[in-house]
Amino acid sequence: MFLCYVVFFLLTSGSSSVEGNPSPVLGDVVVDRYFIPKICVRESKSGDHIRYHYNATFADGKTFDSSHQRGDAKVALLGEGRLLEGIDRGLRGMCVNERRSITVPPHLGYGSTGAGKVVPPDSTLVFDIHLLDVWNQADLVVTKTVTTPKDCKRSVMRTDFVRYHFNGTLLDGTVFDSSYTRKQTHNTLVGEGWLVKGMDEGLLGMCVGEIRNIVIPPFKAYGEKGSGSEIPPQATLVFDVLLVDLHNPKDNITVEELVVPDTCTRRTVAGDYIRYHYNGTFLNGVTFDTSYQRNSTYNTYIGMGYVIPGVDQALLGLCTGQKRRVTIPPRLAYGENGAGDVIPPSAVLVFDIHVIDFHNPNDTVDIRTTYRPESCNETTKENDLVRYHYNCTLVDGTLLFSSHDDDNLQSVVLGTDKVIDGLDLALRGMCVEEKRLVTVPPHLGHGENGATGVPGSAVLVFDIELVSFEKGVPPGYLFVWLQENPPNLFEALDINSNKEVPQEEV
Repeated sequence: MFLCYVVFFLLTSGSSSVEGNPSPVLGDVVVDRYFIPKICVRESKSGDHIRYHYNATFADGKTFDSSHQRGDAKVALLGEGRLLEGIDRGLRGMCVNERRSITVPPHLGYGSTGAGKVVPPDSTLVFDIHLLDVWNQADLVVTKTVTTPKDCKRSVMRTDFVRYHFNGTLLDGTVFDSSYTRKQTHNTLVGEGWLVKGMDEGLLGMCVGEIRNIVIPPFKAYGEKGSGSEIPPQATLVFDVLLVDLHNPKDNITVEELVVPDTCTRRTVAGDYIRYHYNGTFLNGVTFDTSYQRNSTYNTYIGMGYVIPGVDQALLGLCTGQKRRVTIPPRLAYGENGAGDVIPPSAVLVFDIHVIDFHNPNDTVDIRTTYRPESCNETTKENDLVRYHYNCTLVDGTLLFSSHDDDNLQSVVLGTDKVIDGLDLALRGMCVEEKRLVTVPPHLGHGENGATGVPGSAVLVFDIELVSFEKGVPPGYLFVWLQENPPNLFEALDINSNKEVPQEEV
Protein backbone atom coordinates (compact mmCIF):
# COMPACT_ATOMS: atom_id res chain seq x y z
CA MET A 1 0.00 0.00 0.00
CA PHE A 2 2.83 2.39 0.93
CA LEU A 3 4.64 1.62 -2.32
CA CYS A 4 1.54 2.45 -4.40
CA TYR A 5 1.18 5.70 -2.53
CA VAL A 6 4.79 6.68 -3.27
CA VAL A 7 4.38 5.95 -6.99
CA PHE A 8 1.06 7.83 -7.10
CA PHE A 9 2.73 10.87 -5.53
CA LEU A 10 5.66 10.70 -7.88
CA LEU A 11 3.44 10.49 -10.95
CA THR A 12 1.73 13.69 -9.95
CA SER A 13 4.92 15.65 -9.33
CA GLY A 14 7.51 17.15 -11.64
CA SER A 15 11.11 15.96 -11.16
CA SER A 16 13.74 18.66 -10.72
CA SER A 17 16.46 16.08 -11.24
CA VAL A 18 15.33 15.64 -14.82
CA GLU A 19 16.18 19.21 -15.55
CA GLY A 20 19.48 19.07 -13.63
CA ASN A 21 20.56 15.75 -15.14
CA PRO A 22 19.20 15.55 -18.67
CA SER A 23 18.96 12.08 -20.07
CA PRO A 24 21.27 11.20 -22.92
CA VAL A 25 18.28 9.64 -24.55
CA LEU A 26 16.74 12.26 -26.76
CA GLY A 27 13.41 12.21 -28.51
CA ASP A 28 9.83 12.94 -27.57
CA VAL A 29 6.72 11.28 -26.31
CA VAL A 30 5.27 8.64 -28.62
CA VAL A 31 1.46 8.50 -28.68
CA ASP A 32 -0.54 5.60 -30.09
CA ARG A 33 -4.22 6.51 -30.29
CA TYR A 34 -5.44 2.96 -30.64
CA PHE A 35 -9.12 3.76 -29.91
CA ILE A 36 -10.82 7.04 -30.79
CA PRO A 37 -14.58 7.38 -30.15
CA LYS A 38 -16.76 8.31 -33.11
CA ILE A 39 -18.13 11.34 -31.27
CA CYS A 40 -15.67 13.72 -29.66
CA VAL A 41 -17.32 16.84 -28.26
CA ARG A 42 -14.05 18.28 -26.95
CA GLU A 43 -10.37 17.47 -26.64
CA SER A 44 -8.28 17.97 -23.54
CA LYS A 45 -5.98 20.99 -23.47
CA SER A 46 -3.77 22.93 -21.11
CA GLY A 47 -5.79 24.26 -18.19
CA ASP A 48 -8.27 21.39 -18.27
CA HIS A 49 -8.95 19.05 -15.41
CA ILE A 50 -9.06 15.41 -16.44
CA ARG A 51 -10.01 12.12 -14.84
CA TYR A 52 -8.51 8.94 -16.27
CA HIS A 53 -7.56 5.37 -15.59
CA TYR A 54 -4.09 4.10 -16.44
CA ASN A 55 -1.74 1.13 -16.37
CA ALA A 56 1.95 2.05 -16.08
CA THR A 57 4.59 -0.39 -17.31
CA PHE A 58 8.24 -0.41 -18.24
CA ALA A 59 9.31 -1.01 -21.83
CA ASP A 60 9.47 -4.75 -21.15
CA GLY A 61 5.80 -4.79 -20.14
CA LYS A 62 6.32 -5.13 -16.41
CA THR A 63 3.66 -3.18 -14.47
CA PHE A 64 4.79 -0.80 -11.77
CA ASP A 65 1.54 1.07 -11.10
CA SER A 66 -2.17 0.94 -12.02
CA SER A 67 -5.21 3.04 -11.09
CA HIS A 68 -7.39 0.06 -11.94
CA GLN A 69 -5.81 -1.95 -9.15
CA ARG A 70 -6.55 0.83 -6.67
CA GLY A 71 -10.10 1.21 -7.99
CA ASP A 72 -9.90 5.01 -8.21
CA ALA A 73 -9.34 7.01 -11.37
CA LYS A 74 -6.62 9.67 -11.39
CA VAL A 75 -7.65 13.35 -11.37
CA ALA A 76 -5.14 15.86 -12.73
CA LEU A 77 -4.73 19.39 -14.10
CA LEU A 78 -2.96 19.77 -17.45
CA GLY A 79 -0.33 22.38 -18.19
CA GLU A 80 0.36 23.39 -14.59
CA GLY A 81 3.49 21.31 -13.93
CA ARG A 82 1.70 18.86 -11.66
CA LEU A 83 2.34 15.85 -13.87
CA LEU A 84 5.42 14.31 -15.42
CA GLU A 85 6.13 16.35 -18.50
CA GLY A 86 5.82 13.35 -20.78
CA ILE A 87 2.43 12.43 -19.31
CA ASP A 88 1.27 16.05 -19.50
CA ARG A 89 2.13 16.18 -23.20
CA GLY A 90 0.69 12.76 -23.94
CA LEU A 91 -2.66 13.51 -22.34
CA ARG A 92 -3.40 16.56 -24.46
CA GLY A 93 -5.80 16.37 -27.37
CA MET A 94 -7.63 13.38 -25.91
CA CYS A 95 -11.36 12.72 -26.24
CA VAL A 96 -13.51 11.25 -23.49
CA ASN A 97 -13.46 7.46 -23.84
CA GLU A 98 -10.36 7.59 -26.01
CA ARG A 99 -7.68 5.02 -25.25
CA ARG A 100 -4.08 5.66 -26.05
CA SER A 101 -0.66 4.34 -25.25
CA ILE A 102 1.91 6.96 -24.25
CA THR A 103 5.60 6.07 -24.34
CA VAL A 104 7.60 8.49 -22.23
CA PRO A 105 11.36 8.67 -22.66
CA PRO A 106 13.46 9.00 -19.50
CA HIS A 107 14.21 12.70 -19.90
CA LEU A 108 10.42 13.43 -19.88
CA GLY A 109 9.86 10.91 -17.09
CA TYR A 110 12.01 10.31 -14.00
CA GLY A 111 15.32 10.86 -15.76
CA SER A 112 18.64 9.51 -14.54
CA THR A 113 17.55 9.49 -10.89
CA GLY A 114 14.44 7.32 -11.26
CA ALA A 115 11.85 7.21 -8.51
CA GLY A 116 12.97 5.46 -5.37
CA LYS A 117 12.98 1.69 -5.60
CA VAL A 118 10.01 1.64 -7.98
CA VAL A 119 11.35 3.27 -11.15
CA PRO A 120 15.00 2.68 -11.98
CA PRO A 121 17.13 5.50 -13.48
CA ASP A 122 16.83 6.13 -17.20
CA SER A 123 13.62 4.12 -17.52
CA THR A 124 11.34 4.42 -20.51
CA LEU A 125 7.76 4.35 -19.27
CA VAL A 126 4.62 3.22 -21.07
CA PHE A 127 1.21 4.42 -19.91
CA ASP A 128 -2.03 2.89 -21.17
CA ILE A 129 -4.60 5.65 -20.70
CA HIS A 130 -8.40 5.63 -20.72
CA LEU A 131 -9.79 9.19 -20.49
CA LEU A 132 -13.04 9.32 -18.49
CA ASP A 133 -13.72 13.01 -17.99
CA VAL A 134 -12.52 16.46 -18.95
CA TRP A 135 -13.65 19.85 -17.68
CA ASN A 136 -12.44 23.38 -17.17
CA GLN A 137 -13.06 25.84 -14.38
CA ALA A 138 -14.54 28.18 -16.98
CA ASP A 139 -17.14 25.62 -18.06
CA LEU A 140 -20.83 26.44 -17.81
CA VAL A 141 -23.82 24.17 -17.52
CA VAL A 142 -24.57 23.10 -21.08
CA THR A 143 -28.16 22.32 -22.08
CA LYS A 144 -29.49 20.92 -25.33
CA THR A 145 -33.18 20.53 -26.10
CA VAL A 146 -33.86 17.15 -27.68
CA THR A 147 -37.63 17.53 -28.13
CA THR A 148 -40.05 20.24 -27.08
CA PRO A 149 -43.88 20.38 -27.11
CA LYS A 150 -45.61 22.59 -29.66
CA ASP A 151 -47.74 24.28 -27.03
CA CYS A 152 -45.80 25.57 -24.03
CA LYS A 153 -47.84 27.91 -21.88
CA ARG A 154 -45.45 27.87 -18.95
CA SER A 155 -41.79 27.04 -18.30
CA VAL A 156 -39.78 26.34 -15.18
CA MET A 157 -38.78 29.28 -13.00
CA ARG A 158 -37.08 29.48 -9.62
CA THR A 159 -39.30 28.41 -6.68
CA ASP A 160 -41.34 26.15 -8.98
CA PHE A 161 -41.96 22.54 -8.02
CA VAL A 162 -41.21 20.01 -10.75
CA ARG A 163 -41.59 16.28 -11.37
CA TYR A 164 -39.24 14.78 -13.90
CA HIS A 165 -37.79 11.52 -15.13
CA PHE A 166 -34.07 11.27 -15.80
CA ASN A 167 -31.18 9.07 -16.78
CA GLY A 168 -27.94 10.13 -15.13
CA THR A 169 -24.53 9.16 -16.53
CA LEU A 170 -20.94 10.17 -16.12
CA LEU A 171 -19.25 11.80 -19.11
CA ASP A 172 -17.96 8.43 -20.29
CA GLY A 173 -21.49 7.04 -20.37
CA THR A 174 -21.40 5.11 -17.11
CA VAL A 175 -24.91 5.10 -15.61
CA PHE A 176 -25.05 6.19 -11.98
CA ASP A 177 -28.80 6.66 -11.49
CA SER A 178 -32.16 6.56 -13.25
CA SER A 179 -35.66 7.45 -12.13
CA TYR A 180 -37.04 5.02 -14.69
CA THR A 181 -35.62 2.02 -12.85
CA ARG A 182 -37.41 3.19 -9.70
CA LYS A 183 -40.58 3.78 -11.71
CA GLN A 184 -41.18 7.14 -10.07
CA THR A 185 -40.33 10.71 -10.94
CA HIS A 186 -37.88 12.89 -9.05
CA ASN A 187 -39.91 15.58 -7.29
CA THR A 188 -38.26 18.78 -6.10
CA LEU A 189 -38.27 22.55 -5.77
CA VAL A 190 -36.08 24.45 -8.23
CA GLY A 191 -33.62 27.12 -7.10
CA GLU A 192 -34.05 26.40 -3.40
CA GLY A 193 -30.92 24.33 -2.80
CA TRP A 194 -32.66 20.96 -3.05
CA LEU A 195 -30.56 20.06 -6.11
CA VAL A 196 -26.95 20.46 -7.15
CA LYS A 197 -26.39 23.94 -8.60
CA GLY A 198 -26.00 22.70 -12.14
CA MET A 199 -29.35 20.92 -12.13
CA ASP A 200 -31.03 24.00 -10.65
CA GLU A 201 -29.70 25.94 -13.64
CA GLY A 202 -30.33 23.23 -16.23
CA LEU A 203 -34.04 22.85 -15.43
CA LEU A 204 -34.84 26.55 -15.87
CA GLY A 205 -36.98 27.32 -18.90
CA MET A 206 -38.15 23.74 -19.48
CA CYS A 207 -41.70 23.01 -20.62
CA VAL A 208 -43.79 20.02 -19.60
CA GLY A 209 -43.10 17.29 -22.13
CA GLU A 210 -39.70 18.68 -23.06
CA ILE A 211 -36.66 16.40 -23.16
CA ARG A 212 -33.38 18.13 -22.40
CA ASN A 213 -29.76 17.00 -22.17
CA ILE A 214 -27.93 18.73 -19.31
CA VAL A 215 -24.14 18.54 -18.84
CA ILE A 216 -22.94 19.72 -15.43
CA PRO A 217 -19.25 20.35 -14.59
CA PRO A 218 -18.03 18.89 -11.29
CA PHE A 219 -17.82 22.22 -9.43
CA LYS A 220 -21.57 22.62 -10.03
CA ALA A 221 -22.26 19.00 -9.15
CA TYR A 222 -20.62 17.02 -6.32
CA GLY A 223 -17.11 18.46 -6.70
CA GLU A 224 -14.07 16.99 -4.99
CA LYS A 225 -16.05 14.74 -2.65
CA GLY A 226 -18.27 13.04 -5.20
CA SER A 227 -21.34 11.24 -3.91
CA GLY A 228 -21.21 7.77 -2.45
CA SER A 229 -19.78 4.99 -4.57
CA GLU A 230 -21.69 5.96 -7.69
CA ILE A 231 -20.32 9.44 -8.41
CA PRO A 232 -16.53 9.76 -8.15
CA PRO A 233 -14.74 12.97 -7.15
CA GLN A 234 -14.51 15.68 -9.82
CA ALA A 235 -17.04 13.98 -12.08
CA THR A 236 -18.93 15.72 -14.85
CA LEU A 237 -22.58 14.64 -14.81
CA VAL A 238 -24.87 14.18 -17.80
CA PHE A 239 -28.64 14.10 -17.37
CA ASP A 240 -31.31 13.28 -19.95
CA VAL A 241 -34.38 14.88 -18.40
CA LEU A 242 -38.07 14.54 -19.31
CA LEU A 243 -40.20 17.15 -17.55
CA VAL A 244 -43.47 15.55 -16.49
CA ASP A 245 -45.08 18.16 -14.26
CA LEU A 246 -44.72 21.76 -13.15
CA HIS A 247 -46.42 24.04 -10.66
CA ASN A 248 -45.69 26.69 -8.09
CA PRO A 249 -46.65 26.13 -4.43
CA LYS A 250 -48.56 29.42 -4.56
CA ASP A 251 -50.68 28.37 -7.56
CA ASN A 252 -54.46 28.38 -7.43
CA ILE A 253 -56.68 26.61 -9.93
CA THR A 254 -56.69 28.00 -13.47
CA VAL A 255 -59.85 27.87 -15.55
CA GLU A 256 -60.23 27.89 -19.32
CA GLU A 257 -63.75 28.15 -20.74
CA LEU A 258 -64.15 25.80 -23.69
CA VAL A 259 -67.91 26.08 -24.41
CA VAL A 260 -70.27 28.62 -22.85
CA PRO A 261 -73.99 28.34 -23.74
CA ASP A 262 -75.57 31.36 -25.43
CA THR A 263 -78.26 31.50 -22.77
CA CYS A 264 -77.84 30.70 -19.10
CA THR A 265 -80.68 31.36 -16.70
CA ARG A 266 -78.99 29.76 -13.73
CA ARG A 267 -75.44 29.00 -12.55
CA THR A 268 -74.24 26.46 -10.02
CA VAL A 269 -73.78 27.51 -6.40
CA ALA A 270 -72.59 25.73 -3.28
CA GLY A 271 -75.18 23.21 -2.14
CA ASP A 272 -76.30 22.31 -5.66
CA TYR A 273 -76.21 18.72 -6.89
CA ILE A 274 -74.52 18.33 -10.28
CA ARG A 275 -74.17 15.65 -12.95
CA TYR A 276 -71.16 16.05 -15.22
CA HIS A 277 -68.85 14.18 -17.54
CA TYR A 278 -65.09 14.62 -17.32
CA ASN A 279 -61.72 13.61 -18.67
CA GLY A 280 -58.93 13.66 -16.11
CA THR A 281 -55.32 13.96 -17.33
CA PHE A 282 -51.90 14.93 -16.03
CA LEU A 283 -50.10 17.97 -17.42
CA ASN A 284 -48.33 15.79 -19.98
CA GLY A 285 -51.71 14.71 -21.39
CA VAL A 286 -51.74 11.16 -19.98
CA THR A 287 -55.30 10.20 -18.99
CA PHE A 288 -55.79 8.84 -15.48
CA ASP A 289 -59.60 8.67 -15.43
CA THR A 290 -62.66 9.47 -17.53
CA SER A 291 -66.39 9.21 -16.93
CA TYR A 292 -67.01 8.65 -20.65
CA GLN A 293 -65.47 5.16 -20.56
CA ARG A 294 -67.91 4.21 -17.81
CA ASN A 295 -70.76 5.76 -19.84
CA SER A 296 -71.98 7.34 -16.63
CA THR A 297 -71.82 10.90 -15.31
CA TYR A 298 -70.14 11.76 -12.05
CA ASN A 299 -72.77 13.01 -9.61
CA THR A 300 -72.01 15.03 -6.51
CA TYR A 301 -72.89 17.94 -4.27
CA ILE A 302 -70.93 21.15 -4.82
CA GLY A 303 -68.99 22.99 -2.13
CA MET A 304 -69.54 20.37 0.55
CA GLY A 305 -66.22 18.51 0.45
CA TYR A 306 -67.41 15.50 -1.53
CA VAL A 307 -64.69 16.09 -4.16
CA ILE A 308 -61.12 17.46 -4.01
CA PRO A 309 -61.02 21.21 -3.22
CA GLY A 310 -59.89 22.20 -6.72
CA VAL A 311 -62.86 20.47 -8.36
CA ASP A 312 -65.21 21.92 -5.77
CA GLN A 313 -64.05 25.39 -6.84
CA ALA A 314 -64.18 24.54 -10.53
CA LEU A 315 -67.81 23.40 -10.37
CA LEU A 316 -69.07 26.78 -9.13
CA GLY A 317 -70.62 29.32 -11.51
CA LEU A 318 -71.36 26.85 -14.30
CA CYS A 319 -74.32 26.68 -16.67
CA THR A 320 -75.94 23.51 -17.93
CA GLY A 321 -74.11 22.48 -21.09
CA GLN A 322 -70.99 24.46 -20.24
CA LYS A 323 -67.56 22.94 -20.87
CA ARG A 324 -64.61 24.04 -18.79
CA ARG A 325 -60.96 23.00 -18.47
CA VAL A 326 -59.50 23.37 -14.99
CA THR A 327 -55.87 22.89 -13.94
CA ILE A 328 -55.50 22.00 -10.28
CA PRO A 329 -52.22 22.23 -8.32
CA PRO A 330 -51.39 19.36 -5.94
CA ARG A 331 -52.30 21.25 -2.77
CA LEU A 332 -55.88 21.47 -4.05
CA ALA A 333 -55.84 17.91 -5.39
CA TYR A 334 -54.19 14.86 -3.77
CA GLY A 335 -51.09 16.62 -2.42
CA GLU A 336 -47.79 15.00 -1.58
CA ASN A 337 -49.32 11.57 -1.00
CA GLY A 338 -51.14 11.17 -4.31
CA ALA A 339 -53.93 8.59 -4.58
CA GLY A 340 -52.97 4.93 -4.71
CA ASP A 341 -51.38 3.75 -7.93
CA VAL A 342 -53.39 6.20 -10.04
CA ILE A 343 -52.32 9.70 -8.95
CA PRO A 344 -48.58 10.17 -8.21
CA PRO A 345 -47.46 12.36 -5.31
CA SER A 346 -47.44 16.11 -6.02
CA ALA A 347 -49.26 15.71 -9.34
CA VAL A 348 -50.98 18.59 -11.15
CA LEU A 349 -54.37 17.44 -12.49
CA VAL A 350 -56.30 18.69 -15.51
CA PHE A 351 -60.05 18.12 -15.81
CA ASP A 352 -62.19 18.78 -18.89
CA ILE A 353 -65.67 19.15 -17.42
CA HIS A 354 -69.01 19.04 -19.27
CA VAL A 355 -72.06 19.93 -17.18
CA ILE A 356 -75.07 17.75 -18.00
CA ASP A 357 -77.48 19.16 -15.44
CA PHE A 358 -77.72 20.38 -11.86
CA HIS A 359 -80.38 21.14 -9.30
CA ASN A 360 -80.79 22.06 -5.66
CA PRO A 361 -82.48 19.77 -3.13
CA ASN A 362 -84.84 22.66 -2.36
CA ASP A 363 -85.96 23.02 -5.98
CA THR A 364 -89.64 22.68 -6.84
CA VAL A 365 -91.24 21.86 -10.17
CA ASP A 366 -90.68 24.69 -12.64
CA ILE A 367 -93.73 25.22 -14.85
CA ARG A 368 -93.78 27.50 -17.88
CA THR A 369 -97.01 27.82 -19.85
CA THR A 370 -96.17 27.99 -23.55
CA TYR A 371 -99.80 28.09 -24.77
CA ARG A 372 -103.10 28.67 -23.00
CA PRO A 373 -106.43 28.99 -24.89
CA GLU A 374 -108.34 32.24 -24.46
CA SER A 375 -111.42 30.39 -23.29
CA CYS A 376 -110.68 28.34 -20.19
CA ASN A 377 -113.64 27.69 -17.92
CA GLU A 378 -112.35 24.67 -16.06
CA THR A 379 -108.91 23.40 -15.06
CA THR A 380 -107.62 20.07 -13.85
CA LYS A 381 -107.25 19.13 -10.19
CA GLU A 382 -106.80 16.08 -7.96
CA ASN A 383 -109.00 13.04 -8.82
CA ASP A 384 -109.53 14.27 -12.39
CA LEU A 385 -108.88 11.82 -15.20
CA VAL A 386 -106.55 13.59 -17.65
CA ARG A 387 -105.48 12.65 -21.15
CA TYR A 388 -102.31 14.24 -22.53
CA HIS A 389 -99.40 14.03 -24.94
CA TYR A 390 -95.82 14.61 -23.86
CA ASN A 391 -92.16 14.58 -24.81
CA CYS A 392 -89.68 13.77 -22.03
CA THR A 393 -86.07 14.85 -22.38
CA LEU A 394 -82.99 15.42 -20.31
CA VAL A 395 -81.92 19.02 -19.76
CA ASP A 396 -79.46 18.80 -22.67
CA GLY A 397 -82.32 17.89 -25.02
CA THR A 398 -81.72 14.14 -25.16
CA LEU A 399 -85.12 12.57 -25.88
CA LEU A 400 -86.07 9.78 -23.48
CA PHE A 401 -89.75 9.09 -24.22
CA SER A 402 -92.58 10.50 -26.29
CA SER A 403 -96.31 9.76 -26.53
CA HIS A 404 -96.24 11.07 -30.10
CA ASP A 405 -94.23 8.12 -31.38
CA ASP A 406 -97.30 5.92 -31.82
CA ASP A 407 -99.89 8.55 -31.04
CA ASN A 408 -100.01 6.87 -27.66
CA LEU A 409 -102.25 9.29 -25.72
CA GLN A 410 -101.52 9.09 -22.00
CA SER A 411 -104.19 8.87 -19.28
CA VAL A 412 -103.94 9.13 -15.51
CA VAL A 413 -106.05 10.06 -12.51
CA LEU A 414 -104.31 12.88 -10.67
CA GLY A 415 -103.32 12.23 -7.07
CA THR A 416 -103.23 8.42 -7.39
CA ASP A 417 -99.41 8.10 -7.38
CA LYS A 418 -99.36 6.57 -10.84
CA VAL A 419 -96.90 9.11 -12.29
CA ILE A 420 -93.88 10.81 -10.74
CA ASP A 421 -94.76 13.57 -8.29
CA GLY A 422 -93.38 16.36 -10.47
CA LEU A 423 -95.51 15.40 -13.45
CA ASP A 424 -98.61 14.92 -11.27
CA LEU A 425 -98.17 18.49 -9.98
CA ALA A 426 -97.51 19.87 -13.46
CA LEU A 427 -100.75 18.39 -14.85
CA ARG A 428 -102.90 20.28 -12.34
CA GLY A 429 -104.52 23.61 -13.10
CA MET A 430 -104.43 23.02 -16.85
CA CYS A 431 -107.01 23.88 -19.49
CA VAL A 432 -107.81 21.63 -22.41
CA GLU A 433 -105.34 22.38 -25.25
CA GLU A 434 -102.97 24.10 -22.83
CA LYS A 435 -99.25 23.43 -23.32
CA ARG A 436 -96.60 23.53 -20.64
CA LEU A 437 -92.84 23.12 -20.42
CA VAL A 438 -92.08 21.50 -17.06
CA THR A 439 -88.72 20.96 -15.37
CA VAL A 440 -88.74 18.26 -12.69
CA PRO A 441 -85.86 17.91 -10.19
CA PRO A 442 -84.78 14.35 -9.34
CA HIS A 443 -86.37 14.27 -5.87
CA LEU A 444 -89.73 14.84 -7.59
CA GLY A 445 -88.79 12.52 -10.46
CA HIS A 446 -86.94 9.21 -10.34
CA GLY A 447 -84.47 10.15 -7.61
CA GLU A 448 -80.91 8.96 -7.20
CA ASN A 449 -81.54 5.52 -8.68
CA GLY A 450 -83.27 6.65 -11.86
CA ALA A 451 -85.39 4.19 -13.82
CA THR A 452 -85.13 2.12 -16.97
CA GLY A 453 -83.90 4.59 -19.57
CA VAL A 454 -83.59 7.40 -17.00
CA PRO A 455 -80.17 8.17 -15.44
CA GLY A 456 -79.88 8.46 -11.69
CA SER A 457 -80.34 11.98 -10.26
CA ALA A 458 -81.43 13.30 -13.65
CA VAL A 459 -83.42 16.49 -14.06
CA LEU A 460 -86.28 15.81 -16.50
CA VAL A 461 -88.00 18.20 -18.89
CA PHE A 462 -91.57 17.52 -20.04
CA ASP A 463 -93.27 19.22 -22.94
CA ILE A 464 -96.95 18.40 -22.22
CA GLU A 465 -100.25 19.17 -23.95
CA LEU A 466 -103.59 18.49 -22.25
CA VAL A 467 -105.98 16.83 -24.71
CA SER A 468 -109.02 16.30 -22.43
CA PHE A 469 -110.03 15.56 -18.87
CA GLU A 470 -113.01 14.38 -16.82
CA LYS A 471 -113.76 16.02 -13.54
CA GLY A 472 -113.80 14.12 -10.25
CA VAL A 473 -113.94 10.57 -11.60
CA PRO A 474 -115.72 8.36 -9.02
CA PRO A 475 -114.10 4.99 -8.20
CA GLY A 476 -116.89 3.01 -9.82
CA TYR A 477 -116.65 4.97 -13.01
CA LEU A 478 -112.88 4.51 -13.05
CA PHE A 479 -113.26 0.75 -12.74
CA VAL A 480 -115.63 0.67 -15.72
CA TRP A 481 -113.35 2.98 -17.68
CA LEU A 482 -110.41 0.71 -17.00
CA GLN A 483 -112.31 -2.27 -18.34
CA GLU A 484 -113.21 -0.37 -21.48
CA ASN A 485 -109.68 0.96 -22.00
CA PRO A 486 -107.33 -1.79 -20.85
CA PRO A 487 -104.44 -1.60 -23.37
CA ASN A 488 -103.50 2.01 -22.80
CA LEU A 489 -104.33 2.74 -19.17
CA PHE A 490 -103.29 -0.60 -17.72
CA GLU A 491 -99.89 -0.06 -19.31
CA ALA A 492 -99.79 3.44 -17.91
CA LEU A 493 -100.68 2.37 -14.38
CA ASP A 494 -98.61 -0.81 -14.17
CA ILE A 495 -95.55 0.50 -12.34
CA ASN A 496 -94.19 -3.02 -11.92
CA SER A 497 -94.34 -3.80 -15.62
CA ASN A 498 -91.39 -5.63 -17.12
CA LYS A 499 -91.71 -3.57 -20.26
CA GLU A 500 -88.70 -1.43 -21.12
CA VAL A 501 -90.46 1.87 -20.33
CA PRO A 502 -93.75 1.92 -18.39
CA GLN A 503 -95.02 5.15 -19.90
CA GLU A 504 -96.84 6.75 -17.03
CA GLU A 505 -94.08 5.87 -14.60
CA VAL A 506 -92.21 8.61 -16.43
